[in-house]
Amino acid sequence: MSAIPFDFSGSVAIVTGGSSGIGEITALMLAKAGADVVIAGRKEAPLETAAENISAASGRRCIAIPADVREQDQAQQLVERTVEQCGRIDVVINNAGKGYHAPLRTMSAEVWQNDIALNLNAAFYCAQAALPHLIASGRGAVVNISSLAGINGTMGVGAYSSAKAGLQMLTRVAAAEWGPRGVRVNCVAPGMIATEKAQAGWAKVGFDAQGACEAFPLRRPGRPEEVAAAVLFLASEAASYITGETLTVAGGPQLKGMIDV
Repeated sequence: MSAIPFDFSGSVAIVTGGSSGIGEITALMLAKAGADVVIAGRKEAPLETAAENISAASGRRCIAIPADVREQDQAQQLVERTVEQCGRIDVVINNAGKGYHAPLRTMSAEVWQNDIALNLNAAFYCAQAALPHLIASGRGAVVNISSLAGINGTMGVGAYSSAKAGLQMLTRVAAAEWGPRGVRVNCVAPGMIATEKAQAGWAKVGFDAQGACEAFPLRRPGRPEEVAAAVLFLASEAASYITGETLTVAGGPQLKGMIDV
């Protein structure tokens, strides 16, 4: 994507899960739009590499802060370190997430709890910790990254689907509670997105992603940049009167009819 049609000059953004995939692309696009960016993740080495690449490509400051945001104290420390180093927080992108495959009939409590912790609890901890700074910003925005699985559900990832559905409701309730204080909260729900990790996983199991997309109106997987563009829109002043919404980025509705159209 050659042009970034949003202006985040003077803003500071936190992006969790920022060392790869949608998170890294979102952080890069925010930086190219003028923001200073803090990226968080559990593994320090890839996080540092991503931060260096983002700074080099954008000319903006990108800081890597290792944090396991499943832990409330680490989410709080992430916010505190961001304010110490950058002075403010205007945008929080809750992108950290992953789903573990297991049928519900055999799913362990550990898998269930980890999926809820990573895909739901972490977003709550980060947003809550950042809230005073988002209020002080005067234009604070939170964008949560859900999934089409949180809308339709996906068999085999029941905990992930449940957590992502919960994240969408957290978005609505937080938007209602925090809107009077000037903070907007929205959500993006990606469908089949061809990140590097996704493509590697498809190749490993022989999954025909392009064939599966024949059921999509747009007939292809999405690109990480297309999800990031939706995130930037919702975080920007272009969406200043939008809050509590979930925007699906999934190639269109998969509808069946009774006639050939």
